[in-house]
Amino acid sequence: MADRRRTDDNKGAREVVLLLNIGSPDSPEVKDVARYLNSFLTDRRIITLPFLLRQLLVRGIITPFRKKSSAQKYRTVWDESTRSFPLISHTKAIARALAHTGREVHVAMRYGKPAVADVLKELPHGRSLVVLPLFPHYAMSSYETAVEHCKAEIRRLCPNLSFRVVQPFYAHEAYIRVLADNIRPYLTKPFDKLILSYHGIPRDHLDKTTQQALNLRHPEGCCTEEDPTANVCYRYQTYRTTALIREALGLAEEQVEQVFQSRVGHTEWLRPYLIERLSAWPQEETKRILIACPSFVCDCLESLEEVADHGQSIFKKAGGADFTYIPCLNSGANWIDALRNILEE
Repeated sequence: MADRRRTDDNKGAREVVLLLNIGSPDSPEVKDVARYLNSFLTDRRIITLPFLLRQLLVRGIITPFRKKSSAQKYRTVWDESTRSFPLISHTKAIARALAHTGREVHVAMRYGKPAVADVLKELPHGRSLVVLPLFPHYAMSSYETAVEHCKAEIRRLCPNLSFRVVQPFYAHEAYIRVLADNIRPYLTKPFDKLILSYHGIPRDHLDKTTQQALNLRHPEGCCTEEDPTANVCYRYQTYRTTALIREALGLAEEQVEQVFQSRVGHTEWLRPYLIERLSAWPQEETKRILIACPSFVCDCLESLEEVADHGQSIFKKAGGADFTYIPCLNSGANWIDALRNILEE
């Protein structure tokens, strides 16, 4: 089901599609990375501290200390020929492919360019809008912040615009089918385990999300079966995606393991941590792994630098023999067909 807000004047108008993604810096230059980090980390849905404390922490400590090392990482995935990062290039490629199906499609980023406000100003008058966040799972630090920011900009710039928002598609048949089809060719080679690595979130984000959205405490022992918090429970949704992928591929439970990546800071995040499991697998005689990142529909810094590059290095130094990274869906034809199905529901 989609979140709908329509006005009488716009009923029946053909929808324009707005693809929402998280964003990337303008370049791998330190100044551009610092600007991006400030924008990203001062979002109250990323770091949930009070405003002044959050600003002081990010601008006074985190960004000054992280900007150079982050810039070095971004440089490893920068494409000089296109002057762009993979996340931006792939999102624009998705838009072009969807446009070939007869839709008008625009791209906006939660942080960085193209900004939501700039894109909204260019939309044709008298048309309705469908907002498609490219986040399969609901998290306050991805889907929620992108959608709420977009809604706020619509209220500010075009309050009479008719629009709807596509809900997370973590269990959508078309999404699961294309994920399984993307992984299946790699199963022909010998492997010990398929690893599904999802972007991690702080554990307390589960509590904050359910409290804000449903006025409920996040139940202990949740996430293994659907309960009232399922629509906003990131952990449940990732578990569900994993189970559906495993079923679609016909794999046994012991052949698939789910982990969470990208933890920063010292607070408790969702476990198990990829960074810890990479060193442990070879000691458990899991020396040949396939690894995919279902929470990212486009390859990005986290999938390419953190997993495919750095993750492989850790695994092999610990005694791993074979590490195969499975690329994200990006702009493949089957993924475009899946997105068409998701948009039409």
